[in-house]
Amino acid sequence: HFVESGGGWVQPGGSLRLSCAPSGFTLDHYAVGWFRHVPGKEREGVSCIRSGGTSIAYADSVKGRFTVSRDNAKNTAFLQMNSLKPEDTAVYLCAVAPDYYCSAYVPPAPDDFDFWGQGTHVTVSS
Repeated sequence: HFVESGGGWVQPGGSLRLSCAPSGFTLDHYAVGWFRHVPGKEREGVSCIRSGGTSIAYADSVKGRFTVSRDNAKNTAFLQMNSLKPEDTAVYLCAVAPDYYCSAYVPPAPDDFDFWGQGTHVTVSS
């Protein structure tokens, strides 16, 4: 599973950088997906990045504000979140999948990914 970190409280317009690192395996051969969950709503695909760092996809709601990256040498993936809005408030989680489940054109689908962590809470409010 994954360990996500970097969440917290931030005012609208602020930034946070989330990290996720796997426990017990390496990321080298997997696409990493970032997702978010608000209680009462379905889990939403935010972004994904393939094993080699290509084919990066974003949900329309975060395009231009969020940036996904990875450092395979550090076995860690990141989600840089800028210009945060109250509607970005959620639990953010990461998971892995074979590269072909990470498209450059559509956000990742939760059902295609596995080895979920507990998530990290992000609260955006004034």
